[in-house]
Amino acid sequence: MSSPESLTVVITGCSPGGMGAALAIAFHNAGHHVYATARNPTRLSVLADLGIETLTLDVTSPSSITSAVSAVTASLPPAKHLDILINNAAGNYTMPLADVTLASARELFDLNVWAQLAVTQAFLPLLLRAPSSPPTQTFPPLIVNHTSVGSVAALPFQGVYNASKAAFAMISSTLRMELAPLGVRVVELKTAGVRTNIIANSNFNNPDSGERLPPGSVYEPAREVVERFMSQQAFADQGMEPEAWAGEVVGLLLGRNPPGGVIGEGGEFFALKLRGG
Repeated sequence: MSSPESLTVVITGCSPGGMGAALAIAFHNAGHHVYATARNPTRLSVLADLGIETLTLDVTSPSSITSAVSAVTASLPPAKHLDILINNAAGNYTMPLADVTLASARELFDLNVWAQLAVTQAFLPLLLRAPSSPPTQTFPPLIVNHTSVGSVAALPFQGVYNASKAAFAMISSTLRMELAPLGVRVVELKTAGVRTNIIANSNFNNPDSGERLPPGSVYEPAREVVERFMSQQAFADQGMEPEAWAGEVVGLLLGRNPPGGVIGEGGEFFALKLRGG
């Protein structure tokens, strides 16, 4: 299968230093029309300077989602549809499960799970606006959900994060089955080992939160060791550059034999696994 000259692509979570921004640039450089979104539009100026269309989108805000869908709908020609939706926006959180507050856990699940479903539901009508006649539909609509290898690997002190990604992975697998009869494909990105700002923006490293083990934690005798793991600094400089990762991902998604299920990380590069249709 080959893609037409220009696809329309919506990507959430495109602030600088992240994988969303790298994907936006890679799709743009490949000649496609990209809508790069972020909660704070002032942070998208670098992408705008490259000629990428930028939009405000806070995935946790129903009104913001509605406004973004309206903006994309208004800018598309009447016969044009959305080709690709990439659910990339997410948050990181580290804390022993014994010390996690349920409010923090719910907040992360709202961002990493329910917000993703809300965005998908909102943009689905634009994806389904694709031509229904197979001869004219050279690139069937595609939803790309960015989960993590953490969705299948338990690691200490990031149980809530990994659980949220596992929930999103299950939603992705179910969407793949439910939307297949409608001609919409769903691909999941199980990423790891890419040098981005996700660690710097975690609850532990974010200067606005700087969350540490609470007083009286059962891990108090090992506070220094546990907080070193919570910081994830040992992984901050490991892995491939986001530009290289994005180039590989875009190449797979737009290739003659696009993935049918999961793109997963393996070592410094990622291996492709096909699952489902």
